[in-house]
Amino acid sequence: MRAEFREYRRAFRRPLMTAHGVWSERRGILVKLTDSAGRTGYGEIAPLPWFGSETLEAAIALCQSLPEFLNLADIRAIAPTLPAGQFGLESAWESLMQHDPRKSDLPAWEPPHLSALLPAGEGAISAWKPLWERGHRTFKQKIGVGELAAEQAAFAELIGQLPPRARLRLDANGGLDWDTACRWLEQCAAHPQVEFLEQPLAPSQFDAMLKLAERFPTPLALDESVATLAQLRTCWQRGWRGVVVIKAAIAGFPSQLRAFCQQHPVDLVWSSALETAVARRYIQAHLVQLEHSGNRPDRALGYGVAHWFCDPAFEQDSAAALWQTLTASAIA
Repeated sequence: MRAEFREYRRAFRRPLMTAHGVWSERRGILVKLTDSAGRTGYGEIAPLPWFGSETLEAAIALCQSLPEFLNLADIRAIAPTLPAGQFGLESAWESLMQHDPRKSDLPAWEPPHLSALLPAGEGAISAWKPLWERGHRTFKQKIGVGELAAEQAAFAELIGQLPPRARLRLDANGGLDWDTACRWLEQCAAHPQVEFLEQPLAPSQFDAMLKLAERFPTPLALDESVATLAQLRTCWQRGWRGVVVIKAAIAGFPSQLRAFCQQHPVDLVWSSALETAVARRYIQAHLVQLEHSGNRPDRALGYGVAHWFCDPAFEQDSAAALWQTLTASAIA
């Protein structure tokens, strides 16, 4: 198979603020594999280094190190320190194996219920209603970004405005300490609309997370703690049976993630790594929709993020068309 790579840049409409910092542009790599019969498959390498994956520079170095013509063994030999690269190459290979010239090169995307990402703090108060009108019923708000009192006041106003059947997820991105996490969970306990609090403590505080989960009624979810499949396996072996939020685009080989989810009763929420439609539609078709994938039908998928981006070209139905717009960004 011939392997080609093109880098992309995708600006946010407004900077995304999390406990990891401020993010203004999504960068990644599209992958194209072509076999001797002319079949093609597209994939995407979308690193999140502050979340636990390799850097974009390491991903580019991987692309430059691979032979122009590679086989499945070359893909399977990609190191576990490059989980986004593992995902991007293997997903492209699986897409090539299922290539059908009569169909679109991206699987059909039939949006299920999606959790919409809100701005942090007071920005969420004015942002939720237009998203509700578009059909979203579950929302995610980032916390641990600003001053605690201001964030809790904004949360109280937001939860007071949301309709009774709305659900809210709070995401701390590992940015809280024990006392602050307890203060948030004390406030959440009075609001059953809070579906879960995501990653209140840093991944290094796993035992404290277990204790925190037993102490309050609001469920906790792991996110940064399970960024890769290796981390998910470790947390499972150490006794975590609560919610896990999986960003498949940075988790490693999708075939291995698929097998783990089918072999273990994981309470799983599939979530976006702010990837393009290329990776997202692959995940939907090849992971989310599988029987015993771990996805509960009553839980919204964490893919309501398109409204954060400026350029709709990255959401189009054709990977080939997107590929053609990136001709000046080839990685040699």
